[in-house]
Parts: sequence; structure tokens; C-alpha cells
Amino acid sequence: MAAIKISQINHKKIKSKKNWKDNILKPFYKEYSWGSKKLSDKKKCNFYNVLHILLSSGIDLRSTLELMCEEINSKEEKEIYSEIKKSVIEGVSLSEAIKMSNQFSNYECYSIKIGEETGGLCDILKELVIYYTKKVEQKRKITTALSYPIFIFTIAIVAVIFMMIVVVPMFQDVFARFGNELPYLTQLIINISNAITDNIEIIILIITSIIIGYIAFKNNIKFAKIEAKFILNLPFFGELTRKMYLARFSLAMALLTSAHIPILQSIRLLKKMIEFYPIKISLEVIEKDMMKGKSFHESLSQFNIYDKKMISLVKVGEEVNQLYSVFNRLKNQYMEEVDYQTSMISNILEPLMIIFVGIFVGIILVSMYLPIFKLSTSFGY
Repeated sequence: MAAIKISQINHKKIKSKKNWKDNILKPFYKEYSWGSKKLSDKKKCNFYNVLHILLSSGIDLRSTLELMCEEINSKEEKEIYSEIKKSVIEGVSLSEAIKMSNQFSNYECYSIKIGEETGGLCDILKELVIYYTKKVEQKRKITTALSYPIFIFTIAIVAVIFMMIVVVPMFQDVFARFGNELPYLTQLIINISNAITDNIEIIILIITSIIIGYIAFKNNIKFAKIEAKFILNLPFFGELTRKMYLARFSLAMALLTSAHIPILQSIRLLKKMIEFYPIKISLEVIEKDMMKGKSFHESLSQFNIYDKKMISLVKVGEEVNQLYSVFNRLKNQYMEEVDYQTSMISNILEPLMIIFVGIFVGIILVSMYLPIFKLSTSFGY
């Protein structure tokens, strides 16, 4: 037992070509807990991966958890795994132990419980590894696609605000000495600069209030409904978000159906896992409809969040009793579409941000130099 090292276990790593953008944006790829001791998706993936490999190798659960506690360097993780190990030693099942740690979702706890009851724990752990690997990979790709444009956009906004607050007032003092009437564009930029400078405290207060309000009401049902509707109506990003959650929905359903969990119980588990408002609400209605005898695909067809392709394939899957194959296929299709759209958005946004910066800075500079050109012309230069 002592000869086994967790660090020697091979983990799948996603290989990708790195460039200077990856080095600049490296901090954005990390999962930050901001003071929370909750396990990140990446750490959960590693936890399930190690459990799966060691248990599949014939090592008993208690020895597996002891080995994990010895090898983990992170203090927070070691505390969590020690609590789970202590509960298991006291005779509690793994599913109950991880539930008591308050680190895992009900979806994970129920999935592991089903694995324990059916004797397929290793299969469930393998599916959870696949789920979190795909989720982390998907999150990384979206972050990669959006971080650089957002970074450029932020720099552009800061540069424009700096010019409005610092540079424009300097030119304004010079123009005041001329005493001549300023061109319309120049006067407009000066007025905007004065408005920003005079109301900077109010602007900061409004931005702060919006951030605090979002944090305070983000778990409110009405706010979640409005937020989801707004996001789904955004060009490009709305469709990307929809397909991203459909990919997670399909991945979770593939996991549950592969474990031979009844469809109604799978839906109940999904409700505890997916927090996106349109899907969460739809699952509550679907559960009630299916308890009344309605088919799964008929219940799905009531909601616009699910496309016709999914509904048609689910209908076929129900008829031939092959829902796992259907959801596994849908999972792959949606993930490929998400990957394509994120790369496309990245390719479109990068030049747009450069154009945006150029136009704004150009307008400000031209507006500031127009009076000087006009003055030089009037003097015959």
C-alpha cells in the first residue's frame, strides 16, 4: 500500500498549443473560490478519478481514502477527505459521507448511492469523471474564447475614460484661451467629458449598486427568470448559452441512463443539478406530466429551450429503449457546436475590439485637433 502514490496515477490532460495570449490570460483559466472552501469542479474531477482508479484496482474504500488523505497537499482538501474517511470508518456509506461533508451536490450523492446499491460504483465514478472533465474543458474553452476580447474591451474603456477625464480637460483649457467657437464634434466630446467628470461619484455609485444588487438577488427566482430571458435573447451568446446547457443536460442524462436509473428518477436528480432557470422549471413540469402518463418527448416539446432535433431523437430513443445512445450522441453534437461557436465568437470579437478601440480613440483625437487645424487655417498656415 505504501508503494502506491497518487501522484503516479496518470490523469488525462488536454493538450493545446499555447501562445502569448495564453500566458497573459493564464489567471483567468484558474478556478477561484474567493474565500470559500468548496471543492472546484476540477478538484471534484480529480477526486472521482482517483477513487475510480484505486477502487477498480481492488483497493478497499477505507484504504483508498486513507491513501488520498496522505497524498493530498492542500490543507482544505485534506480536511474534507479526512471528514469523509472518518465517516466511512464509523460505518457510514460513501454516498452519505460525501453528503455530510456539504461539498457535493445532491445529484452526485444520489448517483453514488445508486452505484452502491446496484454494485456499479466504479461505473458511476467513471461517468462522474467524464462529466466533470467535459464540464471543466467546456468552461476553459469558453473562458479562452471570451477572456481576451473582454480584456481588450476593459483596457479600451479604461483608456477612453482616462482620455475623457484627463486629456480632454487639458485641451479644453487651451481652447478656452482661443475664445473661438469650437467645432460641433469637439464641443460634443467636451460636454461628455464634463458630464463624466462632474458625475463621477454618481457613476461609481450606480456601478457599485448594480454589482451589489446582482450578488444579492442572483438566487431570486424572478431575477433568475429575467436574467435567463435576457441572456437567451443576446445575439450569438444566447444561442451559445442554450447549447452549453443542453450539452450539460444531455451529458447528465447519458450518465444517469447508463446506470439504468429510471427516467423519472433521473429527472428528479437533474432538477437538483442544473440551476439554469428555463431548464430547472421545465424539469418540474416534465416530472408532473410524466407522473400523469405523458411521454418524455411530449413533455420536452412544450418548452422552447429544447430544440426539435433533441425532441425527435428522444422520441426515437423512447420507442426503441435506447435513451443512453440518444443522449450520448446529443452530448457529443452539442459540445462540438459549443466548441465551434466559441472559437467563431473569439475570432469575430478580437478584430471588433481592435476596431472599437481605434474608432473611439480616433474620434477623441480628431475632435481635439480640429480646433487647432481650424485656427492654423484662419492664420493662413
